[in-house]
Amino acid sequence: MSERIFITGIGTGVGKTTTAACITEALTADYWKPVQTGLMEGTDTDTVLSLLSNKVSVCHPEAWRLQAPASPHLAARLEDCTIDAERILELADQYQPVDRPMVMEGAGGLMVPVNEELFTLDLIVALKARVVIVAQNYLGSINHSMLTARMLQHTGVPVIGWVFGGDYHSNEDDVVKWSGYPKIGRIPLTDTVDKAFIQQQAQLLSASLHSLLA
Repeated sequence: MSERIFITGIGTGVGKTTTAACITEALTADYWKPVQTGLMEGTDTDTVLSLLSNKVSVCHPEAWRLQAPASPHLAARLEDCTIDAERILELADQYQPVDRPMVMEGAGGLMVPVNEELFTLDLIVALKARVVIVAQNYLGSINHSMLTARMLQHTGVPVIGWVFGGDYHSNEDDVVKWSGYPKIGRIPLTDTVDKAFIQQQAQLLSASLHSLLA
């Protein structure tokens, strides 16, 4: 099974990196975040690498590492550089394993600008990836969830399903029903995100992921 799974969120700070680590572990996939901003806070690649237990997954180096904790296009502008989408596509082909998936993590949501012309959604289309949407329940999350779903439906991007974070709320059942996208599972909030937690959640997501990817 060799394909690209793109992890996007309904917003910033909804748990994309934890979800990416769980899915990478569940599928023994490779991991790649093409553009990392906010380097002073550490990198998501280092975080995922520290959380994986299997010895097969490879965490590939970012194409761009930018200092400012901002959208990729702005962080690049502040460093007087431009993020080249063609370079991302070239590296995606180079890094893609032949016998397992590659989990790719974006910055924020679908309409985050990658450069002056390209949004994350455009990059997903160019990468020919399938999407996992990460959501949490908060005031306004239904709107953000459904806007995300409608954008994906409008562009015809294939969606694997939803991963919800935090405690259960009936809103997630409504989002699944209205969007038509299945629920992969939920990753609970915890005080400690470590290898044991990621491995446990990966096992809980595994059956649903394999079924939806089949």
